[in-house]
Amino acid sequence: MPEQDDQFDGAESEGPSKSALKRQMLALQKLGETLVALSEKQLGKMPITDERLLEIIREARAMRSHGARRRHLQLIGKVMRDIDPEPIEDALGAIDRQRLEDAELFHQLEKLRDDVIAAGMQGTELVVGRWPQADRQQLRQIILQHQRESAGGKPPAASRKLFRYLRDLQELYGEPD
Repeated sequence: MPEQDDQFDGAESEGPSKSALKRQMLALQKLGETLVALSEKQLGKMPITDERLLEIIREARAMRSHGARRRHLQLIGKVMRDIDPEPIEDALGAIDRQRLEDAELFHQLEKLRDDVIAAGMQGTELVVGRWPQADRQQLRQIILQHQRESAGGKPPAASRKLFRYLRDLQELYGEPD
């Protein structure tokens, strides 16, 4: 029996199994597919120093043939074996977190807009309470415009205008402390 234990120890020290290698390769291809889907601006923020990899990623974007694209993604996975994917994964995680934060902020502004419209003229106080720098007169005009549009059955242009104004306030002054 001790001889068999020695044989198993030798097999384990040879490295990862074929299945483990395939999983790693597929993970790198998936990461490459994510990189191909990024915009040029987002790709520029990625910590990729290998110019060949960047060139291959840009080439893959232009490919429309499914088979050619699949082979190119395999090439991206092969090239990525030589680099550390962790900084790239961290950068992609940061992009995802930023996207989620932006979506949450968007929903908060939509809710505030709806609350302001529902409150009518008292809705100006909701905005001024949040951003004291807000122009009360402009808010009143937008609310009155919305009321006229609602009464006339017109499209909600004032609602969109109010959202843009709230977004501008958010960008200029941020969240109150």
